[in-house]
Amino acid sequence: MEALYRLSWLSDKTGMVPVNWRAMETEELGSVYESLLELQPQLGDDGKTLVFASEAAEQKGNQRKTTGSYYTPDSLVQALLDTALDPVLDKTEPDKLLKLTVIDPACGSGHFLLAAARRIATRLARHRAEGTPALSDFRHALRDVARSCLHGVDRNPMAVELTKVALWIETVDPGLPLGFFDAQIRCGDALLGVFDLKVLEDGIPDAAYKPLTGDDKDTAKYYKKANQDATKGQGGFDFGTGQVAMPEMKPMALDFSGFRDLPEDTVEQIGAKARRFRELHKKQGFVRATAAANLYVAAFLLPKVGGAPAGPSARNVPTTEELWMALNQGKMRQAMVDAPKAARRARALHWPLEFPDVMQRGGFDVVLGNPPWERIKLQEQEFFASLSPEIASAANKAARDRLIKSLQNSEPGSAKRSLFDAFETAKRLSEATSAFVRVSGDGGGRFPLTGTGDVNTYQLFAELFAGLPNSNGRAGVIVPTGIATDGTTAPFFANLVRNRRLSSLVDFENAAPIFPAVHRSFKFCLLTLAQDVQLARFAFFLHSPTELAEVERNFTLSPKQIETINPNTRTAPVFRSRLDADLAAKFYEHAPVFRNDSLTGAGDPWRFRYMTKMYDMADSSAGFRTSVELEASGFLRRGQNWVSEETVPRTFVPLFEAKMVSLYNHRAATYLARGDDRGYRVLPESHYDELAQPNYESEPFYWIDESSFRERLSDRNWPHRWLMGWKDVAAVTNE
Repeated sequence: MEALYRLSWLSDKTGMVPVNWRAMETEELGSVYESLLELQPQLGDDGKTLVFASEAAEQKGNQRKTTGSYYTPDSLVQALLDTALDPVLDKTEPDKLLKLTVIDPACGSGHFLLAAARRIATRLARHRAEGTPALSDFRHALRDVARSCLHGVDRNPMAVELTKVALWIETVDPGLPLGFFDAQIRCGDALLGVFDLKVLEDGIPDAAYKPLTGDDKDTAKYYKKANQDATKGQGGFDFGTGQVAMPEMKPMALDFSGFRDLPEDTVEQIGAKARRFRELHKKQGFVRATAAANLYVAAFLLPKVGGAPAGPSARNVPTTEELWMALNQGKMRQAMVDAPKAARRARALHWPLEFPDVMQRGGFDVVLGNPPWERIKLQEQEFFASLSPEIASAANKAARDRLIKSLQNSEPGSAKRSLFDAFETAKRLSEATSAFVRVSGDGGGRFPLTGTGDVNTYQLFAELFAGLPNSNGRAGVIVPTGIATDGTTAPFFANLVRNRRLSSLVDFENAAPIFPAVHRSFKFCLLTLAQDVQLARFAFFLHSPTELAEVERNFTLSPKQIETINPNTRTAPVFRSRLDADLAAKFYEHAPVFRNDSLTGAGDPWRFRYMTKMYDMADSSAGFRTSVELEASGFLRRGQNWVSEETVPRTFVPLFEAKMVSLYNHRAATYLARGDDRGYRVLPESHYDELAQPNYESEPFYWIDESSFRERLSDRNWPHRWLMGWKDVAAVTNE
């Protein structure tokens, strides 16, 4: 009764207010669910109540999940549909609208899919009614759009079920059964799995056998060698034909296409469609391809332990030999039977097998979504936030490591030991996933442009979004603006520019905030991709989607202009207004960049040479001297230098640290006192009088021997008594 009471009433400043469930939109139901998606209940200290992560744990690692920041505001969804969906609808004949395919690869509660379905249904209903449609016309159209056009993927089974529920709620049509969405809304990890079955021809990459947490190096080495032998045809395995028998995709695609056209007007027809779906998954070609794809992924996931097996029949980690055996003969050695389970546990999703008809046609017409922005590397605080608040809220990493170690030393079978085992499993999965996404393009890797560095899922999803549309399709994704401005993602963005894929990039600063649980200074963007785009549209530093209507905030650049302004990285140039962009474009049309790395000789007219670090504050510190040390050694202060009175004079010159200079101000900061006092202040906040003196100079903390400084320049043939230095590590918000 208490639960029903709390679901029915809310307390606010004026008292108790009834919850109006009748007025709740489907998206609001999704936002409530997504705010609880990752939380795990715990028994309270009194042994009677249920609680979630403690306040401390929430602050340390679970804040995104406890505040529901996965939910995307509808204003952003609609803005993305304007650029990613509407242009496709404008080019589609009304009678062909139901042939469109729309997917969200990280669908959550189905917010994007519902919004897209409403737009498509509105056009379809108008076409069918030949004018203004009635509510019943729209309802019929919405049901048809949902069952024909919408597709979704999410790795969380509950999210998949919620998307289906949301679609059922929205598409209720009196007299008709609920639609069959099992084939369209699929549970799986959109980033982990085979994207193109052709990679199976080349076998498993050697990167799958890199030793990870808990692996035995010698065992991993054995499997790597066995895999290399198999791919070279030296493993003693004979196909008979000498060819890898790839499954025929066209018949499979036709089967699924025919299946999707089956009617859903009665309960019996829904049952028949469900049975047909199960039958398609039992066909020989599908079964063999699925087994081979699962073995491919399992090679990355399975632990390499136990030493070298007695022979091929005793192997429990798949190599290319086992993969080809499953693909060609549909057979699997007894020791290998459990291997595909690792891929299934990790929810690996194989795109050509989940959506064979769509992928055979080249991909989807529209790809939409706001995928997770998370590092693949396991975050300890986040993992333990809801499972062990004590560990999540530990004072520092050393303290956290001690607590995790204590879990490892717990009694086998105990709750603490089970928690440690779960942590080790999650850690290994993150490492294996990282190894999977880092496979190079030459080695059959899925993410050749973004699978580098400290990989974040948003980068990988961006590359997936770029690869899912067909030749006439479009993709719209919400990701951090770093996708267009950061060095690690520069190859991906440059590829978009070079291939004329970039349609629009609208950047937001989260000052409002649009996402309450994200830092106010964080920047994200609506990135829209298309084909053969002549002019890309940009807007930066927006605080609300309503600002998109301000003409002066929007500007366009051609791929050639982007390459002219940023030829070395081809990242997006950031401007606050159309005037800024137009002015910069004109500058670069008439004056080249200082150095263009893509042009040999002609790209370096100044013969520029640079030193990223003339001195390192840690590695070079042995040669640094303070004023106290120099004075004690008999040196005298002469202006900014310290000079000795010895027969062979020695001079120590000031060392300027990066924090002491700023743009247009080489006296931006100073140390307050000479000697070993580390006092420090920044100018010019309250010291304009000092900056007004032309002879005023900042006081350094260290000095260095001038002769050693000259030696550093000798190998660069630099005869001048001047150098240029600047601060090049900065945010786009810096003045």
